[in-house]
Amino acid sequence: MGHTVRRGTYAALTALAGTALLVGCTEEPRTQALPGPTATTTAVPQEATALAERYRAAGGDPDVYGIRIEDGPEGVPRVVVRTRNEDSSGTLFDLQSASVMTHLTTREGASFENGYLMDVFGPDGRIMHRMDARP
Repeated sequence: MGHTVRRGTYAALTALAGTALLVGCTEEPRTQALPGPTATTTAVPQEATALAERYRAAGGDPDVYGIRIEDGPEGVPRVVVRTRNEDSSGTLFDLQSASVMTHLTTREGASFENGYLMDVFGPDGRIMHRMDARP
């Protein structure tokens, strides 16, 4: 697969991924579909490119070329990730989402007290993953 995770961050990523999975998974169906696009064809905003560059420079996934935090529904932030990787496996998504969220909280000072939503768009602009990590 060609993806590496630095040794010092593996434990943190694993713990965060486990937390995100526990928070994002529920047996009760949501009464409302997650809003947001299911495809994107617009250019990546400059601030999303800059944030992704900082993420990659800190050891993040080299395929991520855009990260943006937007206002989501009910005051819950939406993290939009754009990747060049076509692999849509759950395992890669778990590692990638944990890595992005770790960077946002520890390096960028972002707070997700009320949870977050995450959309990951692939190289063709279609949505690959959508996660609801609200409590």
